[in-house]
Amino acid sequence: MTGVLEDSEKTTGGDRYAVAQIRGPFLKLPKHPDHCSTTDELKAYCDRRRATGQILAADLFSGAGGISLGLEEAGYEVVLGVDHYTEAVKTHAHHFAGMSVDWDLSTVDSIIKVADLMKECGIEILAGGPPCQPFSKAGRNGIRKLVEEGRREPKDERRELWRSYIEIVDRARPRAIIMENVPDMALDTEMFIFRSLVEELEQLDYSVYAKVIETWRYGVPQHRQRLIVVAFRDGLEFEWPDDYPEKVSLWNAIGDLPEVEGGWRPEGGADGWAEYDEPLTEFQRYIRRRVTTADAHKVFDHITRPVREDDREIFEMMDSSTKYSDLPEHLRRYRADIYDDKYKRLDENDVSRTITAHIAKDGYGFIHPRQPRTLTVREAARIQTFPDDFRFNGPPSAAFKQIGNAVPPRAAGAIAKKMVDAIERDVPKKRSSREISKSLGRWFHDRASNQRVLPWLWTDDRWKAAVGEIVLSRMKKTLVDQLWPVINNMPAATAENPTAADTTVAVLTDMLTGIGQQNRAKKLREFHEQTSAAPEGFWALKIDRTVIKSVGKADAEMIDLIAPHREYGDKSEEPVLTTRGVLRVTSRYKSISMERRNQLTDGRIAVARMLGLGPDSREAHLALIEVAQAHCRIKNPVCSGCPLLATCDRFAVEQDEIG
Repeated sequence: MTGVLEDSEKTTGGDRYAVAQIRGPFLKLPKHPDHCSTTDELKAYCDRRRATGQILAADLFSGAGGISLGLEEAGYEVVLGVDHYTEAVKTHAHHFAGMSVDWDLSTVDSIIKVADLMKECGIEILAGGPPCQPFSKAGRNGIRKLVEEGRREPKDERRELWRSYIEIVDRARPRAIIMENVPDMALDTEMFIFRSLVEELEQLDYSVYAKVIETWRYGVPQHRQRLIVVAFRDGLEFEWPDDYPEKVSLWNAIGDLPEVEGGWRPEGGADGWAEYDEPLTEFQRYIRRRVTTADAHKVFDHITRPVREDDREIFEMMDSSTKYSDLPEHLRRYRADIYDDKYKRLDENDVSRTITAHIAKDGYGFIHPRQPRTLTVREAARIQTFPDDFRFNGPPSAAFKQIGNAVPPRAAGAIAKKMVDAIERDVPKKRSSREISKSLGRWFHDRASNQRVLPWLWTDDRWKAAVGEIVLSRMKKTLVDQLWPVINNMPAATAENPTAADTTVAVLTDMLTGIGQQNRAKKLREFHEQTSAAPEGFWALKIDRTVIKSVGKADAEMIDLIAPHREYGDKSEEPVLTTRGVLRVTSRYKSISMERRNQLTDGRIAVARMLGLGPDSREAHLALIEVAQAHCRIKNPVCSGCPLLATCDRFAVEQDEIG
């Protein structure tokens, strides 16, 4: 396939090193035959569809419709799409019946309008991927107060978008929801947004499930992690989809598409196509499944940006292992120490790297595995699992942006099908985060002092908590029982008088030396010297380890959790810890693998789920640490007396095996 982009179709914006940006062709899609222009039309349409037994869905922050496609693949019909990007709204309006609208969901009016429409139209399934912005400390404090009090409406007129989503759930009470976001929403230190989201949904009596999925496990030919939250109004049990039998490679996905040169355009502009032969693999047949007989030998949108001559030279010398720094120096236009992955030739035998919206501006990270050019719009769409008949309104740059922002439809469909199964099974969930957090908090509060393995967890004195961590951590209980009363009963340092503990430290170091614990004695002396010299480094909300060097990262996080300094902080800053055996407890309790990839994703989510964000969360967190040491030990766990015993997955499995 040959051809070139006309000069009138490209621009470099005056930068002689820039990649030419694609101006055309501009695709203008007609609206769906069952498009509704007014809310009255939508209500009438929904009445007709419900009369046939159809279950209706809405997709907020819908983009082009990746989740919408997945929902329809599972048998739901999406009749309402809402987004704030014009080209995506027009794409959605072409492919889906009902209404696709450009509404700003950060406003009160839009929230009420959407919720009312869902109730009036009988929409039972709500999907969406609201973007989540980081919060200031003051913002977290205010939101946490609202969450604990069971209130969901902030006073300001413009909402954070994830809170808009929850307010719509509160007002419309859909039967089930599916929410998508980047994993960073859940995996920050405090996991604040994620814990708030779960707590608020459970306050509304939804059963909630969360998982960081790798989309390639669901038949998507790319590395792409997404946080998925699924919830059911009737408190149902839900099971995640099984992994797809085989990983779909990049070449499996795009190998049947015809060769094109960079910048090629078909005759006919936006309505033109490239000649297509036939699908060769299961994935290709899946991606072509909706193509009409008339279009069986056509492929649309198989276009990409033009290729500079020096880029062509670079592309041709690269393979999938070539780094930017490996290129000849005279061909580099960027600093190799900063842009080591600036150019990336994709590996045809592996899945693609993540397609993002940035591909609309820069395709260097997505060089075709065999041809000296970047990916076409259709190739990017295939990697995201959009079917070949799915087209995107606007110019190619808008198409790339819509594709990069989307949830892969195949992954969304796999999850949506399991939602259908959960509703049909109608089995109630066994436990909620709020119930688990409350039971852990109650156990911690009632635990007798002579049973405590880590007694410093119960102090609210920051200095004593620190000394307990430094001196007593990983020490035999017999020694802990001797030393903790000394620490607890002697004068402690304060922010105003950091040397008040001089006598305590002297006595403790002598005791530690006397029992052969010279290293602990040395560490205690160093800690006391550093906190006396720079008290602000210890008494601030988070310990400044650049000046309090004797305190390791894990110890500092523990001290901040046990006793945050009241003058500087509050419990909204508490970290979510997966150390001190906590991850072991949650992994056993919820039957989660302890593989490295799960420790950083599902493991952290499991910990956050058990803590919640209610009034019991801090004590529940401390309880998990005590449970890990007292009951859920690495070897020979002592299950009797554990507050989690009644609903522990591991214990249930062991009992079944015994039975």
